[in-house]
Amino acid sequence: MVHIWNDPSEVPADFGPSVVTFGNFDGVHRGHQQVLSQLIRVARLNHAKAVAITFDPHPAQVHRPESAPELIMGLEDKLVALGELGLDAVLVMKYSLELASLTPEEFVADILVGSLKASHVVIGHDARFGRGNSGDLDTMQELGRKLGFEVLVISEFGSEGFPLHGDVHDDGGTDRRCSSTWVREALSEGDVATAAAVLGRAHRMRGEVVHGAARGRDLGFPTANLAADASGYIPADGIYAGWLVDQAGTRWPAAISVGSNPTFYGVSRQVEAHVIDRPEEAVEDFDLYGQTVVVEFVARLRGMVAYRGPEALVDQMRLDVVQAHNILFAR
Repeated sequence: MVHIWNDPSEVPADFGPSVVTFGNFDGVHRGHQQVLSQLIRVARLNHAKAVAITFDPHPAQVHRPESAPELIMGLEDKLVALGELGLDAVLVMKYSLELASLTPEEFVADILVGSLKASHVVIGHDARFGRGNSGDLDTMQELGRKLGFEVLVISEFGSEGFPLHGDVHDDGGTDRRCSSTWVREALSEGDVATAAAVLGRAHRMRGEVVHGAARGRDLGFPTANLAADASGYIPADGIYAGWLVDQAGTRWPAAISVGSNPTFYGVSRQVEAHVIDRPEEAVEDFDLYGQTVVVEFVARLRGMVAYRGPEALVDQMRLDVVQAHNILFAR
């Protein structure tokens, strides 16, 4: 089981030695996974603990909130994804101006060495850390010699991640490196399949099911509406095939709507999932209100369209449900 600490003071005094890396890890995409799998391998070879340090909130939300990127996943899902990789521990550092003011040596000496007893630190060629991003690879290597840990440099690691060999881009080139930016670009276009290829899993959102306008129920397609504060990057408006995972862990096939439903005026943008293929006896008793659920996006069926009336919309929704079923159960 992975240990989760929210402050260096929570790390046991006898913890270590450890192999450590640090980063935002938004999305925990395939590039992150490759880096962390190598970190774990080094830790096992050296009979050490494998540890990742991440930050909450994202540093950009502190330094430039007006232009900070929308996060791919919330902290809870990030910790789940990191834990699934086989790490021994994750230290979540509360990012603040105070933390940002630490010099590179203070950050390394107090946290990496003092709290985590780092025997190895894994970073990339372009890593920056400490006050004003003044620390770099040379700084880390110098601190390693001074403080007694080994620095392991992972080629291609950094803000842009790892290459995905064989992936083809619009310009015909290949091997674009995995990055959180690439995932956001794909999701903003509704291309959840490409996002899943970079992430190594379907993109997901997590949130509480709240009451909506009940239009779906009135039309014969009741939906689970995610609260406005649901975590996870909202894909482009449209209809998707995917899964709804309820609080008990049951996975339900679903047709997912993202958008404002232009057939009806005055509806704010929302994410709602209509569970399909429910057993007949479960239809009336199926109540998700108040539950925290996960919605996974598998494929985009179509964009959001304004229909001439409810009848035309219902006809299209029936087709959407059939298409979603065929996609989900063909896999």
